[in-house]
Amino acid sequence: MKKQFQLILLLSFSVCSYGQIKESQAIDSIFTKWNNVDVPGCSLGIIKDGQLIYAKGYGMANMEYDIPNSASSVFRIASTSKQFTAACIILLAEKGKLDLDDNLKSLFPDFPDYAEKITVRHLLNHTSGIRDYLQIAYLKGLGVDDFYVDDNVMEWLVNQSDLNFPPGEEFLYSNSGYWLLGQIVKRVAGISMADFAQKEIFEPLEMNNTHFHNDHTQIVKNRASGYVPVEKGNFKISMTTLDMIGDGGIFTTINNIKKWDDAFYNSTVLSQAFWQEMTKQGVLNNGEVIDYASGLMISKYKGLKTIRHGGAFYGFRAELLRFPEQKLSIAIFANRGDANPSRMANQVANILLKDKLIEEVVIKDKKVETDVSEEEFQLSQLVGSYEMQPGVVVSLSIKNDSLNVLQTWNKSTYNIIKTSGNTFQIPGNNTLSFTFSNLKDELTQRLTIIQDGRETIAPRKKEIEFSGIDLNDYSGSYYSKELDVTYNFEIENGILKAGIQDKQSLMDCTMSVIDQFTVELLGLVRFQRTDGRISSFELDSGRVKNLYFEKK
Repeated sequence: MKKQFQLILLLSFSVCSYGQIKESQAIDSIFTKWNNVDVPGCSLGIIKDGQLIYAKGYGMANMEYDIPNSASSVFRIASTSKQFTAACIILLAEKGKLDLDDNLKSLFPDFPDYAEKITVRHLLNHTSGIRDYLQIAYLKGLGVDDFYVDDNVMEWLVNQSDLNFPPGEEFLYSNSGYWLLGQIVKRVAGISMADFAQKEIFEPLEMNNTHFHNDHTQIVKNRASGYVPVEKGNFKISMTTLDMIGDGGIFTTINNIKKWDDAFYNSTVLSQAFWQEMTKQGVLNNGEVIDYASGLMISKYKGLKTIRHGGAFYGFRAELLRFPEQKLSIAIFANRGDANPSRMANQVANILLKDKLIEEVVIKDKKVETDVSEEEFQLSQLVGSYEMQPGVVVSLSIKNDSLNVLQTWNKSTYNIIKTSGNTFQIPGNNTLSFTFSNLKDELTQRLTIIQDGRETIAPRKKEIEFSGIDLNDYSGSYYSKELDVTYNFEIENGILKAGIQDKQSLMDCTMSVIDQFTVELLGLVRFQRTDGRISSFELDSGRVKNLYFEKK
């Protein structure tokens, strides 16, 4: 009994030793609002030179039983899983079982002929043009509680007669591509990807608490439950019964992800050639090199090279951020839907690498004519709508003497405050900024949005004279063969509204230009005329483009 007691003490000391770094207090301050027994939170792991130097849980893994998060809590890591799917594909390529230039049609003959031009490499790099199945499900009218299986997803994708764009022309994140990669592993290996990954990756790396979760009835020891906030600071459970893997589906822990990170530097199990292929960035048809590789983003953060990927699904958020040249990795797995672990990982990096990071200065595109005035504009000169892309509009208004932002595509609103000159930010969020320029006729004509270092130019949306437009032209029922669903447009209190067949809720339609409407929560509808009459429309909705509907 005495020996057992000594062993328990030794183990306890070992766990606590994770927290003995000089920066621990500054790091803990990032998670202060979650370090409360009554709320869900996250687990954090910091790996330096092959050692897990800091591992700590914040908040609760299970609010019903008061179980706290820890380095042993098992989290769903959503799209951070994509690197494991890519790893299975590359291992099969190393074994000579497939070629990354094999085309999709040869693997799944039921696809339309366009699949002959889609390669496995296109799927790995999100350059295939295949429409996103999660968005297809939403557009079919399926909600978060609806259940469907792999056979349904395959049927939906095979039924798509068109792509978002020709393969290799653009980068557009597609969960369908990675789900298909999982199906390719199953077809080529002859076993499920869950079993293949277990045999070829997780067992050799001794990742004993990691698996692809392709059975929602499976019992998972030490599982963290997912939550989303509701009114008055309360939470509700947010989990899924969907069993799809490939685009997501990995369950893992901080302790296990450390072993995956070790494998990046130690080629005992996964070779250097394997990692070279994993980190090979995609190339578009025009020769442009994109940031995305095989389930990984290859980029820079404040001057330092990074290899990273985030994830978000139901009540889970995740980020795995690696600084390969510094041999530093930061993993944050959260079990609350309002978490932003990508930003928090950056904040941890700011503390640990403060002497190596370079503050980035965003340089405006010199090819775009600007009229940036040193004079600070009045708030009234900033209000109005700015179009980030067709149908994606940011509207600014004045509320309580400050600027209020409305994102029309999801109806989210928030206030922004001036930080310098004509630049505004959300209080406490320095990763998103709004800069106004080009004053003309007492109104700014350009909004520059910078989010996580990426710049988007949004010109002021032109006011169009809509008098004489008869909304009755657009009313009626429209059928999509690709979705096998009917959309209804009708006029209610002088406003054109749209709904998905038998669904009760109707969504407002706002005209952007003649015959084009932004539909609340759907996207951009582009009506088409034949002999002067509306005969059809095409829908652009996030990761689904050019979806055709014909008027009944």
